[in-house]
Amino acid sequence: MNYNYHTHTKYCHHASGEMEEYVKRSIENGIRYLGFSEHLPFRFPDGREASFYRINLENVPIYLKEANRLREKYKDQIDIKIGYEMEYYPLYFPQMLKSALDHDAEYVILGQHYLKSEYPNGYPSGAPTTRDEDLQEYVDTVLKGMKTGIFSYVAHPDLLDYRGENQALYQEEMKKICIASKEYNIPLEINFNGARDLCMYPGDRFFSIAGAVGCPVTFGMDAHTAKDAFDADNLARAKEMVKRHHLNYIGKPELVLLKEKKAELLKRFSLV
Repeated sequence: MNYNYHTHTKYCHHASGEMEEYVKRSIENGIRYLGFSEHLPFRFPDGREASFYRINLENVPIYLKEANRLREKYKDQIDIKIGYEMEYYPLYFPQMLKSALDHDAEYVILGQHYLKSEYPNGYPSGAPTTRDEDLQEYVDTVLKGMKTGIFSYVAHPDLLDYRGENQALYQEEMKKICIASKEYNIPLEINFNGARDLCMYPGDRFFSIAGAVGCPVTFGMDAHTAKDAFDADNLARAKEMVKRHHLNYIGKPELVLLKEKKAELLKRFSLV
């Protein structure tokens, strides 16, 4: 594994460490393609910033300056991209996309942490639920996000912690994400942070479906400390999962480079 496009640092308020520490750790362990992907900075129409776990708007210039400094300093050893992890919220999607573009996003990954919106009445996708409608809403939202064509891949696609009795419905709904992944050629991520935190993801329940469908799969360190910028233990577990479910592991994902599409996206989503 010579790539990792899922990286958080101290700027997201729930990770730690300087950006340069992540770069050094990556280089030392053979990572040659690194992406910083703080949670998208965003301010809701009423003036409130979106969430406690996002990079503050006031810190974005520091984030960008440091990422660009490191890109230049280590250019002969590693290729650094600047990105964001972003939800798809139908009510706010155009404004969120504009925030990404305005803050120099080279790529974005889809991480659907909440249903509908985290503010003011959002429901965390990772919270245990037995409600069929939560499962269906999660899948529907992820599908709509994938259809926009702006996301390079789907982070922790099996984040939704469905514990209801209708496992046939889980199979049916999650298969839709896998089919869309294959149709749109948008990879699904085996997420290392979920394994580190002993979460329900990444799980065999979901990736057995992905293996049957044959959709593209990639890996993401989802680093929250410099040490996590290379996670050998969960890399080994991810490789075992690939073998166990005969997954279509593609390696380094091809990024959707938003800067190259900026004019097109601004026009397409009526942002000009």
